[in-house]
Amino acid sequence: MKISREVKTAILVIGSILLFFWGYSFLKGKNLFDTSRKFYVLYDNVEGLNPAAAVTINGLTVGKVSAITIQPKTGKLLVEIQMDNDLPISKSSTASIYEPGFIGGKQIAINPNFKDTNYAKSGDYLQPNIVLGLTASLEKNLAPIQEKLDNVLANADKLVININEILDARTKTNLKETIAQLNETMANLTAMSGNMGKIVTDNREKLGTAVANLDKTTSNFAKISEDLEKAKLGETVENLEKTLVNVNKMVADMESGKGTMGKLMKDDAMYNNLTKASKELELLLQDVRLHPTRYVNVSMFGKKEKPYVAPTEEQPKK
Repeated sequence: MKISREVKTAILVIGSILLFFWGYSFLKGKNLFDTSRKFYVLYDNVEGLNPAAAVTINGLTVGKVSAITIQPKTGKLLVEIQMDNDLPISKSSTASIYEPGFIGGKQIAINPNFKDTNYAKSGDYLQPNIVLGLTASLEKNLAPIQEKLDNVLANADKLVININEILDARTKTNLKETIAQLNETMANLTAMSGNMGKIVTDNREKLGTAVANLDKTTSNFAKISEDLEKAKLGETVENLEKTLVNVNKMVADMESGKGTMGKLMKDDAMYNNLTKASKELELLLQDVRLHPTRYVNVSMFGKKEKPYVAPTEEQPKK
């Protein structure tokens, strides 16, 4: 059977149209002969997610985003996910939009809930989730820092304005003079340091001798300390404390009138008797000196002893 030219042309045109639609759909991420499963997720914001973006499970690519459409009534975005494998996914699984890196676009990571056996079928909806990428996380964390930096810069501007108000012409002149004097002082200190270095260099031998003497003195002090330790200084101090306690007790007894010294200090009668006895002893010695023959009488011819006459305080002149 011979096919006419018109039939061949019609078949070619129809085939071209079908091929065109298939190619157009393929470029849009759709495959007319595709039998894979499709799941849907509703997001408030897709965060830069594009069609044909990869869909992964634990880092393994298992599908792609086939379409993103906006819902007229709610304003939410409906994302269609096309999966090429038969891995069972529960309805409680989440589909998280995340950023795999700085260069690549956003992707969707499915976090399956293996404990849930209520598996989703093609056309079911999954739970939405958005994971902040590194850029968004940095932006979120840098926002308060930027606010604080703005406050710091504002305070710095105020500080500079206040400094400009303080540093008038007179203050600047005084500051310059102070800096000049400080430079002069530093120069003097440098010269003094040089002189000190020269003095140390010139008297290095004497300084060495002084240090040696100091070491010797330190050794002597250590020896003295050791000798004092051997001399039982602690025991001596303890005995001295006991002696002081006894002296204090003796003084207290004397103050209270106890003992001979206490009575002598506190008893007026005893003091008067001692004074009177001392006076009488003085008179007796004076009479012995003036009339020794009354007490020592050596007579070879038997003279009679003169009668005793009590001495008086004032002896008569001869």
